[in-house]
Amino acid sequence: MGFPILPFFTSSEELKTVAGSKPYLGLTGQALLDLTKVSVDDAIAFIENNSAYKFVCGLLGASNTLSDDDVVRLLNNGVSVLFLQDCSMAAPLVQLGVPKERLAVLEGATYTCNFGVVQKFSTSQIVEASALSTDKLADALFSSLKTDRDDKLYTTLVVDTHERCLGLVYSSKESIKQAFEQQVGVYYSRSRNEIWVKGLTSGNTQKLVNINIDCDGDALKFVVVQEGKKSDFCHLNTTSCYGEFQQGLVGLEGLLRQRLENAPEKSYTRRLFSDPELLTAKIKEEAEELTEAADKKEVAWEAADLFYFAMVKLVASGVSLDDVERNLHVKHLKITRRKGDAKEKFLQKKPSEESKAEAAAETVDDGSISLNVVSDQDKKGVSEALSRPIQKTADIMHLVNPIVERVRNEGDKALLEFTQKFDGVKLDSPVLEAPFPKEYFEGLTDEMKEALDLSMENVRKFHEAQLQKETLEVVTQPGVVCSRFPRPIEKVGLYIPGGTAVLPSTALMLGVPARVAECQEIVFASPPRKSDGKVSPEVVYVAQKVGASKIVLAGGAQAVAAMAYGTESIPKVDKILGPGNQFVTAAKMYVQNDTQALCSIDMPAGPSEVLVIADEKADADFVASDLLSQAEHGVDSQVILVGVALSEKKVAEIQDAVHRQALELPRVDIVRKCIAHSSIILCDSYETAFDMSNDYAPEHLILQIENAQDYVKLVFNAGSVFVGAYTPESCGDYSSGTNHTLPTYGYARQYSGVNTSTFQKFITSQVVNPQGLENIGRAVMSVAKVEGLDAHRNAVKIRMQKLGLLPESFQ
Repeated sequence: MGFPILPFFTSSEELKTVAGSKPYLGLTGQALLDLTKVSVDDAIAFIENNSAYKFVCGLLGASNTLSDDDVVRLLNNGVSVLFLQDCSMAAPLVQLGVPKERLAVLEGATYTCNFGVVQKFSTSQIVEASALSTDKLADALFSSLKTDRDDKLYTTLVVDTHERCLGLVYSSKESIKQAFEQQVGVYYSRSRNEIWVKGLTSGNTQKLVNINIDCDGDALKFVVVQEGKKSDFCHLNTTSCYGEFQQGLVGLEGLLRQRLENAPEKSYTRRLFSDPELLTAKIKEEAEELTEAADKKEVAWEAADLFYFAMVKLVASGVSLDDVERNLHVKHLKITRRKGDAKEKFLQKKPSEESKAEAAAETVDDGSISLNVVSDQDKKGVSEALSRPIQKTADIMHLVNPIVERVRNEGDKALLEFTQKFDGVKLDSPVLEAPFPKEYFEGLTDEMKEALDLSMENVRKFHEAQLQKETLEVVTQPGVVCSRFPRPIEKVGLYIPGGTAVLPSTALMLGVPARVAECQEIVFASPPRKSDGKVSPEVVYVAQKVGASKIVLAGGAQAVAAMAYGTESIPKVDKILGPGNQFVTAAKMYVQNDTQALCSIDMPAGPSEVLVIADEKADADFVASDLLSQAEHGVDSQVILVGVALSEKKVAEIQDAVHRQALELPRVDIVRKCIAHSSIILCDSYETAFDMSNDYAPEHLILQIENAQDYVKLVFNAGSVFVGAYTPESCGDYSSGTNHTLPTYGYARQYSGVNTSTFQKFITSQVVNPQGLENIGRAVMSVAKVEGLDAHRNAVKIRMQKLGLLPESFQ
């Protein structure tokens, strides 16, 4: 149940003054900070300096104004849960990497987690800290407590800060009030029938740290720190009413604190306290012996030695086990993780005869931006390297469904609200109509226009060459002519991402083929910038060039829903195309499966990915640049290098080039996280490399190998292939002419990338004359009879009877 009141700190000033003037608020063990008014630095400082508050929550406003970095900092530094004003606020936070269990949503009168209850508080229990007093805290406790005892006393379990049971006592309403006021252990003595202040006569006093109630509300728990000379709880002069505790780490800490005060000058413990160099050497020695321990008994023995010397270091430094446990708790709350490699000086050097992968891995320094290295002989390692991140569709759909449904039911109103909530932009209209205002093109340089024009022209040439205009006709039997002819999809919606990067290239890769295919209406959708509520001028320029009728000023699932179902100002489209994050993809899958939408999509999508096949003659700088050009897309991008007969020297050159080039990139933090889960797989033959690639089916396949063109025949599964040292993926992304909207997540096994026919549908027709009916009529009648579809059979029979062509056996 926890403490029934959640103190609410509504400003940074209140956090500093009230927390200091009312230390008894810490007895609740919890606090709620208004993050619209409490600065991030002040919130973190509060957590660091007020260890009594174990459960610190943050309340976000109706529209989250914190940056992604600030959200991560708060969760990494001790904020347990973020309370949200609305369920839909969870989507961008989950996308950022915030665990679902760290989010709670205000729904009606209780705070509940969107994925299961985290901790419930009625709104009456959330009280401004400045309004709280010891009386109000006590009264709140009484309102949640119950007892079936005739004397109206409350059963109270007393534990220390390590949750070790000291004893069972009883409390009265008056003793509880005094405990709050004095912040010491105050109970009710049944034998003396009076208030009992623990240690008042014996000197074994207690500092009260926390008061809590059990799940049934019929028992209290006091967390205390035993003080005094002996720090005994029991009247029998033992640590607890159940006897002495085992020594353990807590007991060792107490013993070492005593030794720090009074150990004899020549004792070993005193020597350790007095000689830091000796203590450091012993810690290193025992750590080494622990790593070399083999059996269970030996490991336990060496670990105990290491713990002893580590505890000496803690006590000598004035650090308590409580401090360590608090540090562990904060680290447990972190949502960003380090790679965790050991420093090179602690890594054992591998003999040269061992695998190339292990030898190459030795060249990686701690903190470097480097890929993991595995050999193709390591089947488990290869499997892990080629495994894509698991996409939990059900969890994402749980967030996407209500967004889609609101836009479908409420139209523009819901779309505008979601744009304000997710993109931080308040708009009067959700669309920008063509012809687009001149103000959108301000700041667009001639150089950029020329670059976009060149790219669009090349994409047009390649996609126009794909355009199928002719009608296919085949005479299958004399008198039977079957035809197939193309028609453009009438209305298409093109989604242009705008989250971590501006992507005019996606606009032209989708818009130009739509124009080539002669789609009647082209609608763009792209999230507006928070700074000015506009989309980038480059995207608007492309939209104007391809003849888009409007641009939907929205992103995410809400933009997909608006185009799929239509709103008051946005036309319903027949097909939605374009990449996006997991929420965009989930929304596309949703509308494709909803018959009410009657809207198709281009393909399923996952994170961006590249697989590079390189041999010994590949330029290390070229290889590194190709890997990094994909890694900068996002932390979940997949970057894989398959090396054919690479030497240790070449692997080291590539790793060095990756590290060196990455540090010069503005998106180095994204790159670092992506490369941390990316790999170099070493194999001995080109055939093995291509088998691996075909099995993986990458979005982008880059061939940096000798005579690369000769190996294209070995490619069976890939979105797009980049052949040779001077064909970086970037060319295909922008200006060569091929399309960069490609199948990811292994879908290259079944799907093609976007092309001109993606914007077309193909209709078949047939013409059957009397001769043709005579040639195929009997076959039609026979099959229809077997299927029991007499009307089908009769449609042919009547015609053949009137033509005098029906055999007697078919009468």
